[in-house]
Amino acid sequence: MIERLLPGAGHLQNLHPLVVHFPIAFLIGAAVLYVAGAAIQRESVVWAALWMLLFAAAGTAAAVATGLYAYDGVMVAPSVREALLDHHRNLMIAVSALTGILALWAIVRRPMPRRGRWLFVAGLAVACLLMAWGADYGGRMVYDYNAGGDACGQPIDFSK
Repeated sequence: MIERLLPGAGHLQNLHPLVVHFPIAFLIGAAVLYVAGAAIQRESVVWAALWMLLFAAAGTAAAVATGLYAYDGVMVAPSVREALLDHHRNLMIAVSALTGILALWAIVRRPMPRRGRWLFVAGLAVACLLMAWGADYGGRMVYDYNAGGDACGQPIDFSK
């Protein structure tokens, strides 16, 4: 069914690549809007940031779920699994957990915590940095070791 709607998806080993880009955009957007909203003190911007953060939390949960579901089936050499995939998995689980905690904090103290506001923003910055680090591992697997498709023979051993 999905191949009829998205023909390119038929070439994917799993659904993970279809969902990973949304939480990246939402988390970065939430961080930018929270900083902007706090700086210019516009409540409407901070409310938009809260919605972005909620979508980011849902998106990171979906990305982690599809990634864990696909984990055993990813066709990479054991050296790549150890050097890249395991680090990618661990970092992205941490990002999802941190994003979830920040989202819960923001829901309780709608739309943004007043006490600890800059700690909250620092948490968003840490989540974005961890996400970038984890995404780098994921990108290396896909583009350096063909983890996302069947463009070349498998497996490709890890090399620096």
